[in-house]
Amino acid sequence: MMAILGGCSQMPLLDPKGPIGDSERFVILVAFGLMLIVVIPVIVMAFWFPRKFRASNTESPYSPKWSHSWKIDLVVWLVPAAIVTALAILAWTTTHRLDPYKPIASKVKPVTIEVVALDWKWLFIYPDQQIATVNRIVFPVHAPLSFKITSDAVLASFFIPQLGSQLYAMPGKLARLHLLADEEGTYQGQNQQFSGRGYADMRFEAVATTEEQFEDWIQKARRSPDRLDSDRFATLRQPSSKVPVQYFSGVTPGLFDHILQSERPNMDAQSEKGNGASGSKASDMTEER
Repeated sequence: MMAILGGCSQMPLLDPKGPIGDSERFVILVAFGLMLIVVIPVIVMAFWFPRKFRASNTESPYSPKWSHSWKIDLVVWLVPAAIVTALAILAWTTTHRLDPYKPIASKVKPVTIEVVALDWKWLFIYPDQQIATVNRIVFPVHAPLSFKITSDAVLASFFIPQLGSQLYAMPGKLARLHLLADEEGTYQGQNQQFSGRGYADMRFEAVATTEEQFEDWIQKARRSPDRLDSDRFATLRQPSSKVPVQYFSGVTPGLFDHILQSERPNMDAQSEKGNGASGSKASDMTEER
């Protein structure tokens, strides 16, 4: 068992550093505990029944005409029904309470970060600070984070396990995510959606610092000689993996919206191609819309 579990030394989902991650850990543990109510007795009975009713056991009563028990029926039906009901209530309430599109109430001003999934790296744009980074984000501890997420490549998954809420980055689509860190530290972000040969190295650092350290980091980024304009982005979007952290001291205004809009015609074209067999019907529906 020790050898099998040797690769599980780090369990970030069970070591949350923010309110969203903490709530999600609670849901995982409660669901796990509720399911153990069924799993543990089943495992015990899987060993107990063969031993008790084996042919060589002459001490147990022999009841060849026994066929029914209301007590067993009640346990078999009511216990799973109660567990499923509890899980349904838990899933319903927490799904609405932890809606990733729902802003986190706080007196601290939120930090807006625009996220673009590329092959195979992450681009982060700070529209208020007019800087951008590759494969690293920095933010003040206790400050709500407002992410706007899209993809310039294939489907990807934006996830910081210790902060919570995995969300997909899709070409031509805008997703919103709100997180918060309660403790200073460096947390690992990752793509958990297979997206090609560089998928395994599509990771980034999420660093929670003090307000003063965050301002110093902003000034450091602004001293970078690189600027993120359309030409620089055209180079950056080329497939590459194990890309080191990069900083851009300026960003072309509206670049994120341009990336988002530029992918939508491609998505529409693919949709029309996929519906080619019923083109007239799709055309009629489009006209009605």
